[in-house]
Amino acid sequence: MIQRIQTFFLVIVALLAGLLPFVLYIWIDVEGAKIFAESELGISVAFYVSAALALITIFLYKNRQNQFVMNRLNIILNLFLLGFFVYRSLSLSGESVISEKGIGMLIPVFSIVFLVLANRAIKKDEDLVKSVDRLR
Repeated sequence: MIQRIQTFFLVIVALLAGLLPFVLYIWIDVEGAKIFAESELGISVAFYVSAALALITIFLYKNRQNQFVMNRLNIILNLFLLGFFVYRSLSLSGESVISEKGIGMLIPVFSIVFLVLANRAIKKDEDLVKSVDRLR
């Protein structure tokens, strides 16, 4: 069922993780150069994996349990990414590497919110199917 609300949430996550990190800067260094996700290999790979997991999850609509588990993995990946951003911005003191934090650091937060909303919708669908099976 591709027309479900969780598909909408997962498409938003795929767009957030697949496009925005390469449009919005993550931070500005001391020289004033904007650092995007594409300049950091690990960050760009994590964003691409998150977008790919969201797209793969869309097409697992026949197996809601797998969809739920894939969303949980994507949430964990985004939590690691968010933790890396927090660590990177707080552990380096003063003007050594990061001069100003960018809006791109909030992308994992929005992704997590939409993934949780998608998981709620998947859970609601699963409960609905189980309730119909009880009536038979």
